[in-house]
Amino acid sequence: MRRHYWLMLLFAVAAGGGFEFLNAPAAVAGRGPTVLATAAPDAASLPAVPVETTAHIKVAQGDTLAELFETRNLSAADLAAIMNSGQGAERLKRIVPGDVIRVTYTPDAHIQNLHMQYDDAHMLDVVREGDGFSASVSDIPTTVSSAYAHGVIENSLFDSAGRAGLSDATTMELIELFAWDIDFAHDIQNGDSFNVLYEKVQRAGHAIVDGPILAAEFKTGDKDYRIVRYTDPTGQTGYYTPDGHSIKKALMRAPISYSRISSGFSLHRKHPILGFSRAHQGVDYAAPVGTPIKAAGDGRVTFVGVKGGYGKCITIDHGGGYSTLYGHLSHFKVGMHMGKHVTQEQIIGFVGMTGLATGPHLHFEVRVNGVPRNPRTVQLPNVEPVTTQYLADFDQSAKGLLAQLSSVSDTRLAGNANTAAASTETAAH
Repeated sequence: MRRHYWLMLLFAVAAGGGFEFLNAPAAVAGRGPTVLATAAPDAASLPAVPVETTAHIKVAQGDTLAELFETRNLSAADLAAIMNSGQGAERLKRIVPGDVIRVTYTPDAHIQNLHMQYDDAHMLDVVREGDGFSASVSDIPTTVSSAYAHGVIENSLFDSAGRAGLSDATTMELIELFAWDIDFAHDIQNGDSFNVLYEKVQRAGHAIVDGPILAAEFKTGDKDYRIVRYTDPTGQTGYYTPDGHSIKKALMRAPISYSRISSGFSLHRKHPILGFSRAHQGVDYAAPVGTPIKAAGDGRVTFVGVKGGYGKCITIDHGGGYSTLYGHLSHFKVGMHMGKHVTQEQIIGFVGMTGLATGPHLHFEVRVNGVPRNPRTVQLPNVEPVTTQYLADFDQSAKGLLAQLSSVSDTRLAGNANTAAASTETAAH
């Protein structure tokens, strides 16, 4: 028996120590069972667990998804499968500068998942499922709060709006909403003021951005203008006066931005080139050559070409007896021709100084039944108001927004009567 034990022990050592007899003497003596134990494996001998890598790829001008994957040696086969993974993946075919694509992949360059912001409120998620991929679009968690801004014009509207906490985008929205009634290039004076109720939007992982203006008030001179945002039960959204009239007019008073009036409407003006007095039947807006010119309203183009002292010129018939003329253009927007239908604010041409002009500017005329009228004062046709069937709903919504605007405004003015008039405050819905 003893000899048999030693032979077994030598055999175990010769085999590299893969096992050993525990409590051998007891077993030999018949006092207990023999127990076999496996030695712990060497950690170095375990298979390596693949470590995934996450890359944030920012799209630049001219980039394609194929090039971005190739630069990082990512699987072209995976990219092809991702592009066919579902309708949501269609967004990847139109990546734009600024897009950020988050990709997680293994050491052998195979994609495990891909995420990209789809639009302002949605995220594209692509995940591996077996040998393929599945794409879906999910909502980005969003928090919306209301914000209030008040400002008094001291030097400029943009300066006052900035001190009041408004972003440039919201300031431009404010200007566009009131531009139907206020000529911001010429009518604004120190002491004019504004109150704005608007949305602040914060999405998970994203900075707070300004949402739409909900209600606003602009006081200029002895006039007080107020507007509210309203979405009717069909989902149509627009801006209206408190009595339900659309703030939009069928025609714009100034079809050009960032300009100054170099010559106004006059029945007796000495022509700067001809040297004698004659009627100036429109308004001249001085602006750099190439400044875009917009159609003042929906209508049909009735003339495109050179017209005497007007130089390169476009005329548009807007219906209802209203027509407009745009003179001294440098060139026309590609595709402009007689009979073409244009929409309000569509670019139709660019500022120049063709014809009888001493400097670059737009000559703009408004005619009513063929008679020239001053574009800055002529009564303009309104767009359709809130329909009768939704008027009660509108009235309730408008009163609520205006009450909120007045309440915050009154509270602020009462508490800050001796401070500079430029502040913001936010309150959750």
